[in-house]
Amino acid sequence: MTDVTTKATDAAITPARAGWTGFVAAGFALTAVVAVIRWSLGFLTDLDAPARTIAGFYDFFGAERTAEAVRASGLGAGSNKAIIAVVALVVGVAGVWALFISANTIVDRLSETWSTRLRPWVFAGPAVGLLTVFLVYPAFNTIVTSLTEDIVPMATAVTPEAAASPDVLEAMTAGHERVHFGEYWLNGANFEVAAATVSSQSGDSAVLLVLTGDTVRTIGLSHYSFVITDPGMRIALRNNLIWLILGTSGSVVLGLLIATLVDRVKREALAKTFVFMPMAISMVGAAVIWRFMYYWRPPGQTQIGVLNAVKTGLGGEPTAWVQTPPLNTMALIVIMVWLLTGFAMVILSAALKGVPAEIVEAGRIDGASEPQLFFRVIVPSIRPSIITVATTIFIAILKVFDIVFVMTGGRFDTEVVANRMFTEMFRFRNYGRASALAVVLLVVTIPIMVINVRNLRRQGVES
Repeated sequence: MTDVTTKATDAAITPARAGWTGFVAAGFALTAVVAVIRWSLGFLTDLDAPARTIAGFYDFFGAERTAEAVRASGLGAGSNKAIIAVVALVVGVAGVWALFISANTIVDRLSETWSTRLRPWVFAGPAVGLLTVFLVYPAFNTIVTSLTEDIVPMATAVTPEAAASPDVLEAMTAGHERVHFGEYWLNGANFEVAAATVSSQSGDSAVLLVLTGDTVRTIGLSHYSFVITDPGMRIALRNNLIWLILGTSGSVVLGLLIATLVDRVKREALAKTFVFMPMAISMVGAAVIWRFMYYWRPPGQTQIGVLNAVKTGLGGEPTAWVQTPPLNTMALIVIMVWLLTGFAMVILSAALKGVPAEIVEAGRIDGASEPQLFFRVIVPSIRPSIITVATTIFIAILKVFDIVFVMTGGRFDTEVVANRMFTEMFRFRNYGRASALAVVLLVVTIPIMVINVRNLRRQGVES
C-alpha cells in the first residue's frame, strides 16, 4: 500500500515539476529573445556596429591583426548595408516567431482562466504596442507640434531673475517688446498657463504661454492661420481639391467602364493584365515615365517627348505640358488616374460578377434597355463596392506627393498640401507649419474613413 501511494505521489509531482520546468525554460527563452531584439535595434541604428561585430569574430578566432585592421579602416558601404540587411531579416523573421512561440508556451503553462485572458494579448499585444508607438504617439505629438510656435518670440529657458518670482511667466514677459502679458489661467508651483499677445508685422495674435519646469512654450494657432491665409497655400488647397475631384472620379469611372467592357470579351484576363500593369509601377517610376511623355523643347528643335513629337508631326506647335498652368495640374492628374484605374477595375469587376443574373434578366424582361439596366440595376447593386473603391482612391490622392515632387517640385502652380508639408519640414525646417499641414490631411481623412467603415458595416448587415 505504501509503495502504491509513493508511486502515485511521484506521478503527481513529476508533471508538476515538468510544467514548472517548461514554464521557467519558456521564460528564459522569452527574455533571451527580447534581449536579442533589443540588441538588434541598437545594431541597426549604429553604422559602426557591423565593423565592431566582424572585428569581434576575428578576435574570437585569434586573428588580432585582422581585427585591428577592421576596426581602423572599417567596412565598405556595401558590406555594411549587407550585414545590416541580414541582421534585420534574421531577427525580424526568426525573432518574431521565437517571441510568439515562447510567449504562447508561457501562457499554456498557466491556469485555464489566465490562459484565456492572456492569450489574445500574446498575439494582439505587440501589434497594439507598435501601433501606439509608431502611429498614435506620433499623431498626438504632431498635433502638439502644430500648436507650438517654431519661432518663439521669447526665451524658452527661464531666466534666474524670473525663476525667483512667484509669477514666472509674467516676469518673463515684463519689458518684452513683442510679447505682452494678459492674464493667468493656471498658476502653480512648476506649471503655469497664461494668455498673452504677440505683436508682429502681420498684426497681433493671441497665444498661450505654458511653463513646465524650466521651459516656456508658446502655444498658438498661427500655423493654422498660415494654412488658410497664405497665397501659396491657397494654391495648394485648390490643387488638392482639383486632384480629389478629377482624380477620384476619373479613376472610378474609367475602372467601372473598363470592368464592364472586359467582362464581355473572350480574353478578359489578358485585357485586365494590360490595364492593371501600371499598378506594379511606383509613383516615382510612373512620374519618370511620364516626364518623357510630356517633355517639351522650344519650337524648331527635335521633340523627344512622345506627345509633342506626335503633335509636331501632325503640324502643330509643341506644348509645355508641365510648365503651363492649369494644364500642368491636369497632366499630373492623368498620371494618377493611369496608375489607379487598374485597381478600381479589378475590384469593380469582381463586384460586377457578383450581381445576380436573375435581377438582370428580370430587368430585360420588363423592357429595360442596356443603359437603363446598367444605371438602374447594376450600379445600385454594386454601390457598396463603388464607395469602398472611391474612398480608398480618395485617401491615396489626398496624400499625393511623389508625382508632384518628381515632375515639378511644386513649381508652376502645381503645389499640393503634401508637397508643401515636405518643403516646410525639410527645406525651411519649420516643423510647426509642416505639422499643421499633416493635421489638416488627418482631419480631412477622418470623415472618409467613417464613411468607409459605415459602408463596410452596412455590407455586413445586408449580407
